[in-house]
Amino acid sequence: MRTTTTGTGDPALIFVHGFACDGTDWQAQRESLEKRTTAIVCDLPGHGSSPGTPAQCTIKAYGAAVAEIVRGLPSRSAILVGHSMGCRVVLEANRVQSDAVSGLVLVDGSRIGSGDPIAAEQAMADELAGEGYRRFVRDFFESMFFLSSNPALARAVVERALRFPTGLGRTLMTDLAGWDAREMESALDSVDVPLLAIQSTTLDTARRRVSLEPGLSSPWLELVSAHVPSARIEMLHGYSHFPQIELADEVTALIADCAWPASQRYVGRRT
Repeated sequence: MRTTTTGTGDPALIFVHGFACDGTDWQAQRESLEKRTTAIVCDLPGHGSSPGTPAQCTIKAYGAAVAEIVRGLPSRSAILVGHSMGCRVVLEANRVQSDAVSGLVLVDGSRIGSGDPIAAEQAMADELAGEGYRRFVRDFFESMFFLSSNPALARAVVERALRFPTGLGRTLMTDLAGWDAREMESALDSVDVPLLAIQSTTLDTARRRVSLEPGLSSPWLELVSAHVPSARIEMLHGYSHFPQIELADEVTALIADCAWPASQRYVGRRT
C-alpha cells in the first residue's frame, strides 16, 4: 500500500478513502493539517497508485495494512479518519491496533449488509454478476450527488469509479457486505477512544443516497450511537456523500477539533 506522509507532529492523522476512490479526496485536509501535525494519506491496495490483488482487497486486509502504519509511528499515536468504505477500514484497524489509536473520525458512513453474513455476501455477488457490476457502480455513485452538487466533481468521481477494475470491485463490494453483517457491530463495540461521526447523507431502501435534512437521522447514526454512546455526531445538511471536498473547510475544522479539542474552537452543527 502506497502512502504519502507530510508534516510532523502528533497525533498523526491517517486518512483512508472509500470504495473505488483514492487519497486525493483528502487533499484539502492534508494541505491544511500538515501544517500542524503528521498527515498520512493512503491509496488502499487496488486504488490510486497502489497495485492490489483480490486477496489484498478486503476490509480485514485493509484494516491490517492501516494498523501496520500505526505500528510504525514513532509515537504510536494516531487519529484514523475514514470516508465511506474507509469508515469500515479504520474501525477494523482500531480493533487490530487499539493501543496506538487515540481517536476515530467517520465521514458519511453507512451499513450495506446485515443479518446472515453469507446471505448478505451472496445477495451482493448476485447483484454484481455479469453486467450488473457496472450498472451498480454507475447508479451507486451517481446517487451520491444532488442537483446542488458541483457537476464537474460528480462526473469525475463517477468516471473514476467506473475505471476501477471489475474483478477487484466485485470481490471488494461482496466482502464489504459480508463484513457489515458479520463485523460491524463488534467493531463499533471495540471503540474506546473519542469517535466523531460526520454525516451528510443516508441510504434509502434502494441504497441510494439521500441528503440529510434538519431533524432527519439515519440507521447508521443510530447504530453508531447505540454501540458508542459517547460518540459525537455532526450533521452537515444539504451536501453530497463527499463533504470533505464540497465542504472542505468545515470538515477540516471538525477533524482538527477531534485532534486538538482544547485549542480548536468547536465548529459544526450538533444534533
